[in-house]
Order: sequence, then C-alpha cells, then structure tokens
Amino acid sequence: MFYNTSLINTENILQVNQEDFESIALQLFRYQYHKNPVYRQFCDALHKDIRKVTGITKIPFLPVSFFKTHKVVTDNTAVSALIFESSGTTGEATSRHYVLDADIYENSLLKGFEEFYGSPAQYAILALLPSYLDRKNASLVYMAKTLMEKSAHPDNGFYINEWAQLQGVLSKLEQAKQKVLLLGVTFALLDFAAACPMPLNHTIVMETGGMKGRRTELIRSEVHAILKQQWQLKQVHSEYGMTELLSQAYAMADGIFKCTSTMRVLVRDINDPLDVQETGTGCLNVIDLANIHSCSFIATEDIGNIAPDGTFEVLGRMDNSALRGCSLMAL
Repeated sequence: MFYNTSLINTENILQVNQEDFESIALQLFRYQYHKNPVYRQFCDALHKDIRKVTGITKIPFLPVSFFKTHKVVTDNTAVSALIFESSGTTGEATSRHYVLDADIYENSLLKGFEEFYGSPAQYAILALLPSYLDRKNASLVYMAKTLMEKSAHPDNGFYINEWAQLQGVLSKLEQAKQKVLLLGVTFALLDFAAACPMPLNHTIVMETGGMKGRRTELIRSEVHAILKQQWQLKQVHSEYGMTELLSQAYAMADGIFKCTSTMRVLVRDINDPLDVQETGTGCLNVIDLANIHSCSFIATEDIGNIAPDGTFEVLGRMDNSALRGCSLMAL
C-alpha cells in the first residue's frame, strides 16, 4: 500500500491546516484509488501510475457526471447514512452522493461555517428554499437544517413563498437587533426582495445560486446590486457547494470565494482536462477532504478564475457540459 491509514481519519482531516493539506490529499488519493472501484477504474483508464502522483495538480479528478451514472463509494457493502440527490429536469439523470457517515458531513459543515461566521448559536437562521424543499434528499436543505439545530433560535424556519410571514419575522428580529442569517436560492431572494423591500441592518443575506430557468439569467454582480438596493445592504454573501461535495466555500463580499479548511479549488484547461493548475481561468476542480468515503477529487462543470491567494470567482457553467471538456475522460 502507498498510503498511511493513520492520516486518513476524521480527526486529522477536520483539523487539517494548510501546511498538511497536500500531504493528506495525496494519502487520500492513494486510499481512494485502492478502495473506490469506480475511481480506480477511472484512473486506470487514464493509464495513471499512482506512484508518480507526487503533487495535487497530478491527481486525476473524477468528472462530476459520474455521480449520475455510478455509485461512487469506497465500500459498496456499507449502508449509506444519507443520500444527497441533485435536482434535474424531467427525464434527466440526477446525481446521487452516498454519504456513509453523516457525522463527517455535519462536523465539516459546522467547522467550516465557524471559520467564517462563528457559532451558529449567534444567529436566527431563515432559509428561503423553494423547489429544494420539495425534494427529500437536497443537501442544501440538510445544510440549513443542521445549522438551525445548532442555532436553536425559536424563530428559525424554512420558507417557500410566505413573504408576508417572512417579512414579519425579519422585522421583529431586526427590531430586537438579533443577528440573522437569511439563506436563499437566487431566484427566491430576488422575488422576495422585489415584494418586500426593507432595511436589513442585522441580517446576513447569503445566496446559494440557483436560477434554473425561473428568471432571466443575471450575473452575480447584478443579483447582488438588486438585493443591496432593496434591503440597504453593504454586502451580499454567497455559498458555493454542490450535491457531490461535503465542504463549502463562502464569499463574504463581491462573489470572491474562499474555501473552508477541508477544501481547495484548482483549475483545468477547458480543452485539456488533464492540464491542472493552481491559478488561472478555466474549469474548476475541487479537492474535498471530507469526501473520505466517496471521491475527494471532483472535476466540476463550473468555469472560474483562481487568484494567486487561492480565492476564486465562479464565472458560469460549461455549454453542453456533459459532452465537452470531460468527454475524453469518460469510461
């Protein structure tokens, strides 16, 4: 074996620092190569000699589309504690992320949130998540639910389109000078802001993306400008996550994301998916150390730009993303 199992445990991964990130990522790569049959088959199809993988840019990144067609786990006999499932149009295959250990996800989420925002107990948490609430296995709903449980504020709650009720709760919390996290999908936040403008002086508004044909597509800066005007905000925050990941990145201003400690983003050439760099513009690859029991190395279909300090912007998604960019890597 080419990996040290003592490094591959929840405590080491959740307590990782930037100096140890690459070492643990490489150990986790070797572990998943041996334990995850789908990932191993993918690496073998690329004729990858794992003994020559000595840096994170040389690790093979599994196309995110594999989560639509395969069960990506390190143990096919284990019972999944959670199954996160993506949204999809009628007839379209959806991604499924089989999470073998719910504690790893929850601990990673809470540690990452606290790195940026402190304890959830400080906040009343309001989640405006129409369409997601209609699905049983949406990771975003589970994320909000976990934060609400740790918050334990009596006014925590989920909303679909009960704008008058949500406006009343926000007004009450604002008058009490209670810190609030309003977490919402983009189209719902825009609809709510149009219907209920008000000053939000004690509220963090965090958009999680998500237009999906519900509105005319707007770039992030346009969305933020509207929300800031309607609610008299200095900044709008953003969260970057997906069904296939257990870690998140957060942007506290201007759509500039920073990864939590268990996550790192790299960039691959749009025309050569095996050309991976630490900075530049192209398709985003994500290393998620919390994906211990699935795959920690995901080639996404997002296009972004990574700055020298490791912060990144999401610029959009690939056209015909299931067919381009990753196509030469499909099994």
